[in-house]
Amino acid sequence: MKIDMTSLDGEAVGAIELNDAIFGLTPRADLIARMVRYQLAKRRAGTHQTLGRSDISRTGKKMYKQKGTGSARHGSARVPQFRGGGRAFGPVVRSHAHDLPKKLRSLALKHALSAKAQDGAIIVWAEARVEAAKTKPLREKLSKLGLDNALIIDGMEPESNFQLAARNIPEIDVLPVQGINVYDILRRKTLILTRAALEALEARFQ
Repeated sequence: MKIDMTSLDGEAVGAIELNDAIFGLTPRADLIARMVRYQLAKRRAGTHQTLGRSDISRTGKKMYKQKGTGSARHGSARVPQFRGGGRAFGPVVRSHAHDLPKKLRSLALKHALSAKAQDGAIIVWAEARVEAAKTKPLREKLSKLGLDNALIIDGMEPESNFQLAARNIPEIDVLPVQGINVYDILRRKTLILTRAALEALEARFQ
């Protein structure tokens, strides 16, 4: 698959071939959905916790005798039936992460990239570089290109001025190529790859 390569100013600077093994697959929604679920589960803190009956500071002595009161039979006052008692089956501190095979994670990334390519939502830049770390000029350039919601993937180390200029622009994300992931690809309308990012991706999936 051949795609035009442009500059940050929108000028054509040639064409580049996209690897069909990465960008030419028929997207499978089930793989992509599994990967998104894996990512979102892994990022959950899991620090939610309620007090169980063993955590309540209250006497465990039997409240009254078992029979002869005309009331229900009760033992400890720490049980969930009473106000101030512990919660039954409440959440506890735990990890929400689950396993997903490495090959499946790699395949899901290819399918996410292929889905963007199929939608015509991939742009290739020669480089992502600006002269000064100023947000306003970069925002104006992106606005002229119609880019108001995009994920920009650069090489191993994004250019510092560009990264600083872009970080205050809403719905514009800049990541190094090793940080590319399915969730961020899907949550942004347009995927922008630099030539360095494309080369790194092809080397990664060889």
